[in-house]
Formats: sequence, structure tokens, C-alpha cells
Amino acid sequence: MELPEVIDSGLVIPFGISGFWFLLFLITWIRDRRVLRNGVFLVLALMFAGIGTVFLIDSVYEPAANFVVFAVLVAIPLTIFVLAIFLTANGVTMWKREGHRPANLLSLLAGTGIIAFVGFNVIVQQLSSPALETIRATLIGMLTYVSFLFVCFLAYSFVYARVRLLRKVDFIVVLGSGLRGSRVPPLLASRLDRARTAWQKEHSKGRTPLLITSGGQGPGEDVPESHAMAVYLVERGVPADQILLEDESRSTFQNLTFSGRLMAGLNPKYRCLIVTNNYHALRAAFTARKAKVNGQVLGAPTAAYFWPSATIREFVAVLADHKWINGGVLGLIALSGLGRLVF
Repeated sequence: MELPEVIDSGLVIPFGISGFWFLLFLITWIRDRRVLRNGVFLVLALMFAGIGTVFLIDSVYEPAANFVVFAVLVAIPLTIFVLAIFLTANGVTMWKREGHRPANLLSLLAGTGIIAFVGFNVIVQQLSSPALETIRATLIGMLTYVSFLFVCFLAYSFVYARVRLLRKVDFIVVLGSGLRGSRVPPLLASRLDRARTAWQKEHSKGRTPLLITSGGQGPGEDVPESHAMAVYLVERGVPADQILLEDESRSTFQNLTFSGRLMAGLNPKYRCLIVTNNYHALRAAFTARKAKVNGQVLGAPTAAYFWPSATIREFVAVLADHKWINGGVLGLIALSGLGRLVF
């Protein structure tokens, strides 16, 4: 089979659309890595590349393309089932290990929510009610939109975390995450260890960045976070004169804003590396952009059981940061469903 026979409009169109979205991704990536639309463009590029690949396989050997489509159709409900069980089990683990705070129950709520929606679908199919069918269609539309954004968030988190910063940095900022009295808990310790490793790596290249520990004193804490963080680093070999303290902040935005002022006061043309946990890295990057801090984010390891709930929490926070556009889209979907119910 000659090449011109294979390359027809059915192939050119999806690959062309994929190339368009990938080009947009590259342009926005070069301009600034710290925006969620990069993830949207990347996922759209991959989606259309996948469609084009199926068409290409179909043009060469149709049974293989049919098998791929069948596998995808089977994988979707199977993935939903496995995800519901996994999130529910993880939610129980979080309940036992981390307590009953609402933020620790997100994976449990997500898992049971998926199970409840599947049950609702079964009931609607049995009752054959036009009103319930409309409600189901509306909910599916809203869930599809949120699920697409979640996939974009996850995909871009994966990509962002694996692109290393190669330029020289003048500061390494460690974001606080809470103390137990005056003790550094494991979550914060992982950030400090990651920052210390990055600092040592910079020194091995003949560079001399300063470490900034960022965090004020919150409820239940005996000292400001930044002070305990500095003590932790000094005890592990970092000279005290290599550490600066930012001890007024109460949130990630304040961590970055106040640290940015400190860095700009010492070096107006500074470049920094920001260290947090891996689940928090992408939203911290978005926040750094909002706070006008010239830096990229490096993620530290997090306990596996903690990651699902924490990632869902980060995604919800990103949705809230873009509440007008997301609320508008969800509102339009809901109004569309209401319109079908009324008319």
C-alpha cells in the first residue's frame, strides 16, 4: 500500500488538530509553565493524536482498530469501578491515620460519590422517567467537564514535575506546612530534606544559593514554622548563615509574597527554586505566578496513602481559584438541563 493511499482526510484532520493544540501547548509552555491551560492544550493534543492513531491503524488493518476501540470502551467503566473502590478504601485509611477533618475525607467522598452516581444511573434506567433522564444527562455533562479538567490537572502535574530547572538559582524557598508543637512532622521534613539536597547540588556546581524557610506561627505551634525549619536544617549540616527566615506568613500566597519581597530586597533580578510536596507543586507554581515570584517549583515525596486526598484537595482549590469561568460553565450546563425540564 502506497503512502498516499493511507494519508487521507480521515487521518490528516485529527493529526492536524492534535498538532494545533500541541503548538499552542509549546507556545504557552515557553511563555510560562505556571498556567493550567498548558495542561488543557496538552490533553487535547493527546486526545486527537489518539483518534488519529486509531484511524491510521484502521487504514492498515481494520480488526486491530476495532480491538483498540473495544478495549477503550471496556476500560472506561472498568476504570470507574476500580477508581471508586480505590478512593473509598483510601478514604477509610485517611480516616484512620489522619483524623476526621473534612480535608482528609475527600477521597472517601469521591469514592462513595461515584458509587452513588452509578446507583442513580441504574435507578433511572429502571424507571424510564423523562425528568430523571434529563437530570442524569445534566449531571453527566457537569461531571464530564470536571473530570476533563481533573485529567488535565493530573497530566500536567506529571509533566511539570519531570521538567528540571537547569538555570542557576539565587534562593531556595521552603514552604511551611505546620508543626506539632515545635517539632517538624514528616510531611514538612520531606520538604526540608528535598530542599537540602537541592542546595547541596547547587553547591557542588560552585553556586551559592541561600535557603529561605517560610512560615509564621499558627494555632497549636510553639514557635514560628520557619524557626523550627531552620533548626532542622542546621542539625543536618546546613550552616546557619546560609538560611534566611520568613516568619510572618499564614498561607501559601503569603509564603511566596513575603519571601518574594525578601529576595527582591537582596537581589532585584533573583531567580528561585520553591520546594513543597509533590501533590502541592503545581498549585504552588500557579500561586507563585499570582504572587509575581520568579521561580519554579520542586516537589518532595509524599506518603502514598496521603496523595489521593491531597491531590483532590489541590484540584478543588484550583477550581476555586478559577471560580468565575468554572462556575459559569457549570451554570450553563445546569441551566440547559433546567430548560429541558421546564420546556
